Amino acid sequence: MSKLLMEGKRGLIMGLANEKSIAWGIAEALNEHGAQIAISYQNEALEKRVRPLAAQLDKEPLLIKCDVSDSQSVEDCFLELGKKWGKIDFLVHAIAFSDKNQLRGRTIDTTKDNFINTMNISCFSFLEACKHASPIMNEGGAVLALTYMGSERVLPNYNIMGVAKAALEASVRYAAMDMGEQGVRVNALSAGPLKTLAASGVGDFRKLMHWNAINSALERNITQEEVGMAALGLLSGCGACITGEVVHADCGYHIQGMVRMKNVKENIELLSEI
Repeated sequence: MSKLLMEGKRGLIMGLANEKSIAWGIAEALNEHGAQIAISYQNEALEKRVRPLAAQLDKEPLLIKCDVSDSQSVEDCFLELGKKWGKIDFLVHAIAFSDKNQLRGRTIDTTKDNFINTMNISCFSFLEACKHASPIMNEGGAVLALTYMGSERVLPNYNIMGVAKAALEASVRYAAMDMGEQGVRVNALSAGPLKTLAASGVGDFRKLMHWNAINSALERNITQEEVGMAALGLLSGCGACITGEVVHADCGYHIQGMVRMKNVKENIELLSEI
């Protein structure tokens, strides 16, 4: 019996942009456990970034163009996936966007255009992906969205993205009911902060990283590899009875009700210097 959790499984990762991303950590974990991976890219510039990563995967990946701001592009992506592979077993949605200039200041100052665009790219694209993935998902398959604790609590410089992530998490629950009828599970993974390209748009991110490390239950930050393994658990048979959940992979930071006084006292000067 194979000990590889994803042997014979195929699926799509949406939003993989570079080797520092959470999506790449997930891709590596799935690859190590035997999955064959398709990767979508928004445009030719991002395709050039993705190809070298795809070349590192053990099984020949499938690269498909998909611009989630264009509904026809999303539909075409899954139609092509269905033609090439017939059925898939997993879908990872790792896409979010907001104007970084509007992630500072007051959330109530967000423009209508940025609100609509943020919700469209960060939330609606997930529902649309689920819609088009549904006809080609095998029973026992799984969908995973990526979220962050800014959906639950107010965090500095996260602003309207927190609102979008809250909507995404609600969408996960409703999609879990919809797709559960066909035996497909839908969950979200709420990862702690990592030094990714997406995180660079959040102001004072270094302070945020340090604050999480000194106040989490495990007194450290997560690693890319750990998030990948957490995702693997939810996408594989290990998570066969888990659906509609937001699973936190943040070293226990989300459970804290107040700061760790001893750590704050020891690190207050360092925090002021960062």
